[in-house]
Amino acid sequence: MTRRFEFVGGGSAKYWTVNVSGCDVTVRYGRLGSDGQSLTKTFPDQAAAQKHADKLIQEKCKKGYCEVAAV
Repeated sequence: MTRRFEFVGGGSAKYWTVNVSGCDVTVRYGRLGSDGQSLTKTFPDQAAAQKHADKLIQEKCKKGYCEVAAV
């Protein structure tokens, strides 16, 4: 499942997505309307991957990003 977050304010319009697939965590980020950049990290097990994704989500929410979709 991919979760999407957006931040619009202060002259910025950005998005950030996170997807956990098995032991892999893939994030994609960039300006709204662009393809952006992607980064994938592999973890020893699925629990570690989910824990990392949860931490990233918490950090983004603190920065003002709001979840807009879970696909």
